[in-house]
Amino acid sequence: MENSWATFGRDLHLDLTGPGGLRAALLRALRDAVRSGRLAPGTRLPSSRSLAADLGIARNTVADAYAELVAEGWLSARQGSGTRVAGRVLPRATPAPRPAAPPGRPGRPRFDLTPGTPDVSAFPRTAWLAAARRALTAAPSDAFGYSPLGGRPELRTVLADYLARARGVRADPERIVICTGFMQGLALLCRVLGPGRLATESYGLDFHRDVITRAGLRTVPLVVDEHGARTEELVSLDDVRAALLTPAHQFPTGVPLHPDRRAAAVNWARATGGYVFEDDYDGEFRYDRQPVGALQGLDPDHVVYLGTASKSLAPALRLAWMVLPDRLVDPVFAVKRSGEWQSGALEQLTLAEFISSGGYDRHLRGMRLRYRRRRDQLVAALAERAPHVHVSGIAAGLHAVLELPPGTERSIVEAARWQGLALEGLSRFHDPAAPPPTRDALVVAYGTPPDHSFNGVLEALIRALPPGPGPGPGPGPGAGV
Repeated sequence: MENSWATFGRDLHLDLTGPGGLRAALLRALRDAVRSGRLAPGTRLPSSRSLAADLGIARNTVADAYAELVAEGWLSARQGSGTRVAGRVLPRATPAPRPAAPPGRPGRPRFDLTPGTPDVSAFPRTAWLAAARRALTAAPSDAFGYSPLGGRPELRTVLADYLARARGVRADPERIVICTGFMQGLALLCRVLGPGRLATESYGLDFHRDVITRAGLRTVPLVVDEHGARTEELVSLDDVRAALLTPAHQFPTGVPLHPDRRAAAVNWARATGGYVFEDDYDGEFRYDRQPVGALQGLDPDHVVYLGTASKSLAPALRLAWMVLPDRLVDPVFAVKRSGEWQSGALEQLTLAEFISSGGYDRHLRGMRLRYRRRRDQLVAALAERAPHVHVSGIAAGLHAVLELPPGTERSIVEAARWQGLALEGLSRFHDPAAPPPTRDALVVAYGTPPDHSFNGVLEALIRALPPGPGPGPGPGPGAGV
């Protein structure tokens, strides 16, 4: 027989070798496919004519096999719907029971208040889908090939206009590089810099520091206080090639970089030929006054602006961008050409259309109102039921910092777990190489939970907080969610 294998439907192969002739082999192969789950209940099989042609056997052989399997209950046949795998419930292995949580330990958190993610339930699915359809309709044929190193020109062009208008960034499309996320952009920049040291804020994300050290650089912390990072200390640091800062909204303390320290960072970069890497992770979300403009606007030749759609839209898009000084464009392209992943062109085209059509601005305005309402709910709940807890870092962003009595941070994070909350203490973000932290606090991401659960989140949070002055039970494992 010339064709002993056939492929149909979901990449299923039938092996007709073995004893007993073609009919017996076909019956055996179909039963095995159904029994093993390769043919799921409801799967439509090819017509007897099609399968016979694929296998190179007589149609009557296939028809007889189908009829026998229908009689046995493996298949079903109805006029007009063809032959399908019967809706049988096949025996399955009983899954091993999940081990119970150890006694005296909290269960899985019900609510996530850890920072880093927006309310992904609010992703603008309908508007994004409409933008995707328009973008695909208008896309040139080369958009379905490999993207240029810097990213699709359509997105770079609209980003240059948007960033100038909304964030005060001075850019032209040729100096914008699209990345698969902030981490890729930071890694590219560090590989370009080469050996040396890179200054980071004493509060920040440990995996950012990991990216820097994996690229061969050493990190040196700049102490963060109520005015942001002490950038005036840069002038006393030797062999520092760049400084990674969050000037609009320091992560996670929430303070903007003081104007004098903004100037000090730029002046240091000019004097030494170094760079400031500006992480503008949530610069669009400011509530009580106009957003702080990008530091890059002060000196585009020494400040690299890094932005992302992870907070404004969703992390799943894997879209971020860098605005580079002219002298870094070719070196970054050279590193990127060595095999760095590029963001999907279709997502880039959709975001370009979403921005140019006004959908991005409308979405941001709507999310600002939503996040501000949540922030106000949080502040009001604390003022009414825990007035002894001071809240800070709330002028912008998607999280707040709740000050705690000295020495209580770890116990209150544990109490929050008993209330079904996943959240982090401020010390979680402290650089071990920096001077020891002097404050205890919680970092509460009020932007993460969806609207329908936010009241429950506030109730659980209040129960986890320490009591105020006067009598009253403290938080502990005995309290229910």
